Amino acid sequence: MESPASAPAPVRILTVCTGNICRSPVAERLLQAGLDQVMPCGFEVTSAGTRAMVGDPMQPLSGDIVRTFGGNPDGFVSRQLTSKILRGVDLVLTMTSGHRGEVLQLDASLLKRTFTIREFARMLDVLDERADSAANVPVADDGGSPLSANTAFWRGLPARAASVRHLSLPADSSENDIIDPYRRSPEIYHQMEDELAPAIVSILRHARLNTPA
Repeated sequence: MESPASAPAPVRILTVCTGNICRSPVAERLLQAGLDQVMPCGFEVTSAGTRAMVGDPMQPLSGDIVRTFGGNPDGFVSRQLTSKILRGVDLVLTMTSGHRGEVLQLDASLLKRTFTIREFARMLDVLDERADSAANVPVADDGGSPLSANTAFWRGLPARAASVRHLSLPADSSENDIIDPYRRSPEIYHQMEDELAPAIVSILRHARLNTPA
């Protein structure tokens, strides 16, 4: 067993939207809750906004969505996306293609690790469908702990996902984006939920299917 000092760092995932009070907090809290069930201590999911409402809590309707899916919205505080926050992140999941561009303006080195959450989920669906082929690389047994194997797997996942991008293109580029419900009706929050929840389900399913023994 690894000592705390030698234990691998958790896989660091950052979700990004505009105000960091509606969409990215929902993605953060639901991904964290689901991934904690897959690999306790294996993931650290945080979020930030490109024009954040710094210091604000999650919007109440977003909090309701988090609770509906078994997450906890309590204690959330919005923060502004910065180069420092991006440092050391393994995977960035943005709510729109525009947010992806803003992430890359801050740190171009994240080009191959930054996706909209919906496109990333579609890529993982393709990998899952091809799980019996060489296109889906299994978790290697490196002789270390499940935590180490999990970290190695997820750090290689963006490249594997990108390799099947051509098989996961949407009919319309707008299908890459999650609608912004801020200051809009409850119906728009439901639309956000309908667009975001399937992507989160796909990511969590891929994590479960590839949990190191």
